[in-house]
Amino acid sequence: MKILDNLTTPILDSKTTKRKYPEARIIVLDDNFNTFEHVANCLVIIIPGISEKKSWLLALEVDREGSAEVWRGPFEQAELYHQQLVSKGLTMAPIEKT
Repeated sequence: MKILDNLTTPILDSKTTKRKYPEARIIVLDDNFNTFEHVANCLVIIIPGISEKKSWLLALEVDREGSAEVWRGPFEQAELYHQQLVSKGLTMAPIEKT
């Protein structure tokens, strides 16, 4: 049995590139049954950091443009927020990986 004599050998190769976690976009789609108020309220409750004013601006964008990106970030969080918005009855685009 050989004992390792060089205890300062790095375990990880410093030349290895770091891999970023996949990111995703959450997009709310326009529909004929959710009100501005419902969309805005859902965004404030579910998406962290969205102010009431921003949620109303996004709700208006959904109505005018047909859709709005309401959040962008790590894929796992996107899955959670997407599922929660769907459970509130919002019409959602599939999660888009970026």
